[in-house]
Amino acid sequence: MRVKVAAFALVVLCFAPLFWRLSQQGLSQPIGLLSDAGVGLALLGLLWLSPRWLRIPLAWTWALFSLGAEELASAMRRLPAWQDLQYLTNPAFIEKTSAGLHLAAPWLALGLLLSALLLSLLPLRPARPRSLLAIGLAVLVLLLGQSWLSISHDDQSVIARHNALHWFITDALLGPPNLSPEGLATYPLPPSLAGFDAEGSSLLGERRAKSLLIITLEGIPGLYHRQIRAALGVEQSPVSMDRLAQVTPEAMLAPDFVVHSHQTIRGLYALLCGDFSKLSWDTPKPVELQAQPQRAADCLPAQLAKGGFTTHFLQAASLSFMGKDRVMPLIGFQQVHGVEWFKEANPYPFEWGVIDEVFFRGARDYIGQLRRQSKGQQPWMLTLLTVGTHQPYAVPDEIAAAYPSRSAATVALLDQAVADFIQGLRADGVLEDTLVLITSDESHGSEEADWVSSWGLGMLLDPANALPRLKQGGYGLVDVEGSLLDYFRLPVPISVIGRSLFRDYPKGRDMLAYTTSKLRWQTADGLRYECQDDGRCRVAKASSLLGPPPADFARDAEGGGQQLFTLAAVLNHKLSQGAGRQEFNFANGELRRLPERLTSDWADNLIGAQGLDFPANSRVQVSIRVKLEEGPPEGVRLRLVFKEWEQPSSLSTREFPLLQAQQEGRLEFSFDNALPRQSFSFHLLGEGAGGLLRVEEFRVQVEDAS
Repeated sequence: MRVKVAAFALVVLCFAPLFWRLSQQGLSQPIGLLSDAGVGLALLGLLWLSPRWLRIPLAWTWALFSLGAEELASAMRRLPAWQDLQYLTNPAFIEKTSAGLHLAAPWLALGLLLSALLLSLLPLRPARPRSLLAIGLAVLVLLLGQSWLSISHDDQSVIARHNALHWFITDALLGPPNLSPEGLATYPLPPSLAGFDAEGSSLLGERRAKSLLIITLEGIPGLYHRQIRAALGVEQSPVSMDRLAQVTPEAMLAPDFVVHSHQTIRGLYALLCGDFSKLSWDTPKPVELQAQPQRAADCLPAQLAKGGFTTHFLQAASLSFMGKDRVMPLIGFQQVHGVEWFKEANPYPFEWGVIDEVFFRGARDYIGQLRRQSKGQQPWMLTLLTVGTHQPYAVPDEIAAAYPSRSAATVALLDQAVADFIQGLRADGVLEDTLVLITSDESHGSEEADWVSSWGLGMLLDPANALPRLKQGGYGLVDVEGSLLDYFRLPVPISVIGRSLFRDYPKGRDMLAYTTSKLRWQTADGLRYECQDDGRCRVAKASSLLGPPPADFARDAEGGGQQLFTLAAVLNHKLSQGAGRQEFNFANGELRRLPERLTSDWADNLIGAQGLDFPANSRVQVSIRVKLEEGPPEGVRLRLVFKEWEQPSSLSTREFPLLQAQQEGRLEFSFDNALPRQSFSFHLLGEGAGGLLRVEEFRVQVEDAS
């Protein structure tokens, strides 16, 4: 009996993703079902063949990976890539994301975890060689068939065609074409990607707002605004932000508005620095920006400060995640605040930060303070970032039960909160002299189509009310800085890319995005390309990168889409191109409280030097200087851990000296990179009851050693 239960648990564990897809999609995704079946059979054979000591960790790894992949697909409409490993090994991220166990697929979780537990406790009958051979042949047939069909139907989404593990391995093995640095340095960009275009005819009169408010809504696509989606030919959406639409009848809407990638820090970079975020999962440009202070000075907050504005950033979450505590001051924000600024407590638990209702009440108070301090004389700029619509979603269970999903419920709460906020600003007189941009950092996508993950929100409220209701033409986050500098009659730095939302242009332009594992390109000549990492592209005539794909979206037989990989690589390396020397500084006298006992390399890391890429034939020099302000009588000994793709690195260095209270410690070393190192991380660790460490310097210099 125990053997039969174990065999049943093995089948359930291996084929749980297949059963789940069938229960949710029926037979509408046959290519994905083949992928689920092939991977499930391969895993069944592997677990059946493995000894118990190996079978147990494999079973739990598969269960947790499959569960995490389903949650990611539900939240962001994409499958995990190998670069996501950095988040899966981050206890803080895992803790906040899984808080409350508000799972999108609880029955899948139950099946996976219960079957993994049974398989760990019960014995399996030994595998027969003949059975394993049959399984191997079946896996080969299923995956070959899936590959052939997937290539033939690559216009479908990655989720519709792949099991999560199948895609994870495929994405790790395949990649875009390798391009030489020399070729990238000399490749000519199209004019619309090389600088700011101010040649269009202005829509603005003489009256302009004095101050600027940017409201950035976490993950919200343009799909949720009825008039915006109608303008792009999308008939319906399961979710609508009707309250926001009702209180902004005078807003100019930019329906064709692109977010260029996934991930908040990348979206904020594009929004605030007039440049494309990386069209890949490589080191985010905000990290590289630390080695380019002159480029950071070209970002919007710094330029507005130069023009006489006071500049402020306020977000609902902790600033430390994704390094916004360092990036935001770097690009020119004079005041930077996160969750710690808010005094009002959440009415219900939400681990990422303050819920949207509380956030916007606080933001209204913050604006009131700004106006009192400025006394109507000095202009101000405030950028807001919400977090309530981030998984696992800020909504109590009783409210969530009234909606089709927790995410839909949080969008409804956000809709009410931001609408009340706009109404409050109108009552306070703020909208009489303040330009308001309502946008999003990224798009969490929709089951309607995978291109929705490239669709951002673009709304503008101008006190002069002189703007058209619908702004024609394609725009995106990359255009925001140039547009706002154009509005306030400030010079646009030469490094800034884009077009002004306050001008009309007679010709098309190039627009790019990388979401749901696809590169997308709308050319100035009216062609729309969608390319996968393996080099396969589809193309058709289209007026926008967004909107339903054209009916004749066919295989790119002429190979024009191959230029997209070069364009993406050139834009991705814009900050580091030609730089023989880069310098990153990850500390500036911050105080860090030491844990009494170390629990993990991630949770207890004292420094934010993660996710770095070092090119081949380079030398890295590291200089660290710390001071133990307070410490236990026995002292504190720090240690430095190196990781690549979150795995321990073979690098080592000499140890820190034992530090007593009020003592300084220094460590300097270097290492060479014959081959490229990617997603490299430094983890500075230390423990001691009552320990308080000042990190005075953590400098990383990268030089060409060839």
